[in-house]
Amino acid sequence: MSAALVAGLAGLAALDALNPATIAGVALLLLAPLARPVRAAAAFVAGAYLTVLGLGVLLYFGADAASAAVGDGLLWLRRGAFTLAAIALVVAGIQRLRTRTRAAVTVPRWVNPVTAAPLGVLMTAADLPNAFPYFVAVERLVNADLGPLPVLLALAGYALVYCLPCLLLLLAGAVRGDRVRTRLETVYQRLGAARERPRSLPVAAAYLAAGGLVFTLVVAT
Repeated sequence: MSAALVAGLAGLAALDALNPATIAGVALLLLAPLARPVRAAAAFVAGAYLTVLGLGVLLYFGADAASAAVGDGLLWLRRGAFTLAAIALVVAGIQRLRTRTRAAVTVPRWVNPVTAAPLGVLMTAADLPNAFPYFVAVERLVNADLGPLPVLLALAGYALVYCLPCLLLLLAGAVRGDRVRTRLETVYQRLGAARERPRSLPVAAAYLAAGGLVFTLVVAT
């Protein structure tokens, strides 16, 4: 595996790691009145990690098999990645055409140190359609024509970088406890609390233009 490929995957994973839903989920679990909040947050992160890794494995081997069978698996993976990115940008642009309230990320009543793992799976899987860098990373792995072991290691590393902000929050909560509670509340208020987003025509136009540009890439491939 070349250094350029590793650097590219690391950059894509770092971009993908800026996921407000999972970061806010960890912060909220550490703040929640649970018997073992650190253990629940750890299970949540484990669920997120396994989701990213598992879907990457399915995408890679699915695209690789399609490429071997019909010769255009890589092309369809690229088209799918760009299409999802275009849709996400257009939806974001439409949403900024009017004032709307962002729903708060909350802890369901059934969450405990055991069921927090499925919650991590659900929240991560729900956000993956917006994970454009993830699909690009899988495409690069397919195009690199590596063996199964290097690919699995690369996907495991990608998932680890994806979860790095959550792991740092988890470490802070485990080591510092109540002393970082105020900072955790700040993280949650910024990323997970209900918030009114005012209408913004310039931002909406920028999103819609970016979505149109990405869609032209779909047509061009």
